[in-house]
Amino acid sequence: MSLGHRRIRVLVVDDHSLFRRGLIALLSGDERFEVVAEAADAAQAQRQAQACQPDVILLDHHLPGVQGADAVAGLLEQAPAARVLMLTVSEAQSDLARALGQGACGYLLKTLDSDLLLQAVARVARGESVLSEEMTGKLVNAFQSLGRQSTAQPEAGVGLGLAPDPAQPALAEVSPREREILTHIARGASNKEIARALGIAETTVKIHVQHILRKLGLSSRVQVAVFASQHGF
Repeated sequence: MSLGHRRIRVLVVDDHSLFRRGLIALLSGDERFEVVAEAADAAQAQRQAQACQPDVILLDHHLPGVQGADAVAGLLEQAPAARVLMLTVSEAQSDLARALGQGACGYLLKTLDSDLLLQAVARVARGESVLSEEMTGKLVNAFQSLGRQSTAQPEAGVGLGLAPDPAQPALAEVSPREREILTHIARGASNKEIARALGIAETTVKIHVQHILRKLGLSSRVQVAVFASQHGF
């Protein structure tokens, strides 16, 4: 998603008015964002998504009538260019898997620090995937469960965008520096945070991440995080 220099347009979906208002105030106080609409349930969110065509949809899971994870696909039908980011109190592995399977590009817990939340929204708008550190292990568990299921059900795992029966990646091709970066990605670090930790340019980190994706046969940062955690990085 190329946004140029314009502000990131955000739709906030949460049925708790007080939290929703606080989130809107937080986003509105940052010049990078413009809150274009708000909604308290899935039906209202779909109407707003169609009308406003936001860049990012911040979506709670616990909504009246339809759970947020089950509303993702419908929202993307109304706003195909939008990126859906779950923001919820649910730490359930099943909710995480379902949200990502429906097309969400990130899953954050409401306990997240406000500055990190703003960073996550900006990263999602740039096309990255984000995940709360507490959920990384659960995503790995979901991936491993789907891998076991794929023996009997070849299509298992497709919903998460992960290969159902992945070939063993050629780890020998991954350089020592790329292994360092894998470790940081597994911890949920952004490219900027990795660059600061390793004392290199952020653009250099981006190049390394691209090389990692190619060498491991992966297609997203979330998959890299799963792989890194699964292999002990």
